[in-house]
Amino acid sequence: MRGSVLWGWLGPLLVTLFGGVLRFMGLGHPNAVVFDETYYAKDGYSLITWLVERVTIKDADKALIAGNTDIWQKCTEATLDKCASYVVHPPLGKWMIGAGEWLFGMNPYGWRFAAAVIGTLSILVLARVARRMTRSTLLGCFAGLLLALDGLHFVLSRTALLDIFLMFWVLAGFACLVVDRDRARERLVDWYETSPLSPQGPWLGLRPWRIAAGVCLGAAMAVKWSGLFFAVAFAVMSLLWDFGARRAVGLRQPYAGAFAKDVPTGLAAFALVPFVTYMATWFGWFATATGYGRNWDQATSSGPIYFVFDSMRSWVQYQWQVFSFHSGLATSHPYMSDPWQWPLLLRPVAFFYEGKQTSCGAKDCSEAVLGVGTPVIWFGALAALIGLIAWYVATRDWRAGAVLLAYAMGWLPWFYFAITENRTMFLFYAVPMVPFMVLAITLCAGLLIGPSAKTAGGAVPLRRTLGAAAVGAFALLALINFWWLHPVLTAELIPYTEWKARMLFDKRWI
Repeated sequence: MRGSVLWGWLGPLLVTLFGGVLRFMGLGHPNAVVFDETYYAKDGYSLITWLVERVTIKDADKALIAGNTDIWQKCTEATLDKCASYVVHPPLGKWMIGAGEWLFGMNPYGWRFAAAVIGTLSILVLARVARRMTRSTLLGCFAGLLLALDGLHFVLSRTALLDIFLMFWVLAGFACLVVDRDRARERLVDWYETSPLSPQGPWLGLRPWRIAAGVCLGAAMAVKWSGLFFAVAFAVMSLLWDFGARRAVGLRQPYAGAFAKDVPTGLAAFALVPFVTYMATWFGWFATATGYGRNWDQATSSGPIYFVFDSMRSWVQYQWQVFSFHSGLATSHPYMSDPWQWPLLLRPVAFFYEGKQTSCGAKDCSEAVLGVGTPVIWFGALAALIGLIAWYVATRDWRAGAVLLAYAMGWLPWFYFAITENRTMFLFYAVPMVPFMVLAITLCAGLLIGPSAKTAGGAVPLRRTLGAAAVGAFALLALINFWWLHPVLTAELIPYTEWKARMLFDKRWI
């Protein structure tokens, strides 16, 4: 890694601070239950209070906004089964939401706090991984800045939904694997230079960064099951990197060496570790009698061995019910969209809208939160992804391949559900793709600027000047575009005409 270690951290931290200020400013506004916060804010508080999700009373949203947190059904021993809430997502994301509520109370700021923290941290993670992939602190900061300015990432960082947590754990797992790739190759080179050669090469140890990636990918699945797509793809990607590393160092039997010495520990990191992580997030359900489908009385009737067996049987049955629910989810919704529409931002989600006749400098005023990406970034990413495909076909560059794979795992599986099940889907399902869209733009920006004079042995100054100017202009356009959309991302009170002017695709955005 060339360049200053100090600036390698200070630059990304400054960009993260900028993104954090944007996300935390006015976090408690609107003072309302926004979109699916009606489920996750309550589930988070229920988890930190009773370790499981419980059913709420009628009109619970109104009671919450009025300051009444006593909204859960009163339970007795005879009615415990009626108090258990049937939930269709694993608990980790709701535990994280609940942590914010534990710190700041059951109010909009409290239930959005964790999302803002995680959204801000993801800017730092992306800036650092982009720096590692490009060997450029400037490009790392460029990537972090674009993520900070993306509208969809911004809105989900200020809303108590699960998708921002899914995005974070997927990105963190990817970042850990990029570090693991570097560390594994360093060990191979050190071995090659200091040890007698063998046909298969050495065992590279436990590889803590790969284990950390397994934890992150298990956490992604413990937020939403769609994290499984990334977990499987990243496992294959990492093992392919091992094959390539052993071949690149010149071993006579690189594939046999990888299968014998990398695959066993890789399977542990990508199968056992995620499974243990996933199961650990269900500890509240296993430890209490009030979870949905828990069947506590039967599980405790015949000793500890039967308790474990019957508890697992009940848990598996519950997972199957959840799977059946998702397989048959085809309820119509006014803001649903198909996957092919997501990259084009054809149907964003109105998280919140309230028309008012009050003082905003006009007769009719609006407050709105629109879940939409920053068009300059999303449309720029389309061009960048096409460029990455050409780059990968021509050079087989691992960076282009990794970004394309991650983007595909956030997008292509949803086509199956759209075609076979006509499943209800929304644009914000695409937020795990956003960091990899930004990475695609960043890698193409690096190609446009070209290598430094030191790296290239004297690069043409004009090319670097023009390339840097083009990249800087793109960043400025993204900033202006985000600034223009900002009032309809944060429920700012503005005249209706200004709200209407920001609906770029008119009826599709309304």
